[in-house]
Amino acid sequence: FQHLRTTVMSSFYDEVEIEDMEFDEENGLYHYPCPCGDRFEITLEELESGEDVASCPSCSLTLKVIYDPDD
Repeated sequence: FQHLRTTVMSSFYDEVEIEDMEFDEENGLYHYPCPCGDRFEITLEELESGEDVASCPSCSLTLKVIYDPDD
């Protein structure tokens, strides 16, 4: 199990605190710049349902969002 967890963790491009992401109130989503030129996105709804992976619609990179679900 520990090996699997390490493999999953290494598949993220980076880990970012939610405070470092920009929030788009109009569309209800957080975004963060992606090295491909687009941006990682995760919706408020996804975060509220326990999701913590932001993806880039233009490439295969993913970002681990660090946040406290109780906030």
